[in-house]
Amino acid sequence: MKITREIYQVAGEGLSAAEDAAAYLIVFGTHAAMVDAGCGWSVDRIYGNILECGVSGEQLEYLLLTHCHFDHTGGADAIRRRTGCKIVAHALDAPFLERGDGEVTAAGWYGASLKPFPVDVVLEGEEEEILLGERSIRAIHTPGHSPGSVVYLVESDGKKVLFGQDIHGPLHASLLSDRGKYLRSLESILSLEPDILCEGHYGVFQGKKRSADFIRQFLND
Repeated sequence: MKITREIYQVAGEGLSAAEDAAAYLIVFGTHAAMVDAGCGWSVDRIYGNILECGVSGEQLEYLLLTHCHFDHTGGADAIRRRTGCKIVAHALDAPFLERGDGEVTAAGWYGASLKPFPVDVVLEGEEEEILLGERSIRAIHTPGHSPGSVVYLVESDGKKVLFGQDIHGPLHASLLSDRGKYLRSLESILSLEPDILCEGHYGVFQGKKRSADFIRQFLND
């Protein structure tokens, strides 16, 4: 599914396994990055979707993980082996991936186990810049849903596109969720004023108002 001339949805409802969260592809010229990777149960199909976007496996430089949960990360290592990309995650979530923690990653919710895998690029602090070719991707720490949740912000077709996976939550003690941090993160995300919001389970929201209305409803719950 094409979102802008440079951004596509390549996994999620109707595109890959039903359990997969949405995954998105960013293509800046000959350089590409993927946001999240699904559960790992339909990697062949996701890889085929990437190819259909005109991107070869070798062009995929980064796999940008928004947080450690299984429906976003279970396929990460398989995508890396297929393409040679670097896996990116925040320092507060990376340990759960690297030791295959079945509880904090929610793998057990899916009747699955997460095979441990290393994180290649560990994000530190509140914000970092990732260069994709000559273009910039902002990685912004937004804890609450998980300790190391991250949103990624890019500009494409003159619009601010925010990859804000699981803005809706849920919050659960076993996931080490923190409601206070979650609410503060929602306020921070609202202040970014995205023109397009790419969410993990609720689809793509076009326009500042629709994006803000979706985010704001969880502040008011």
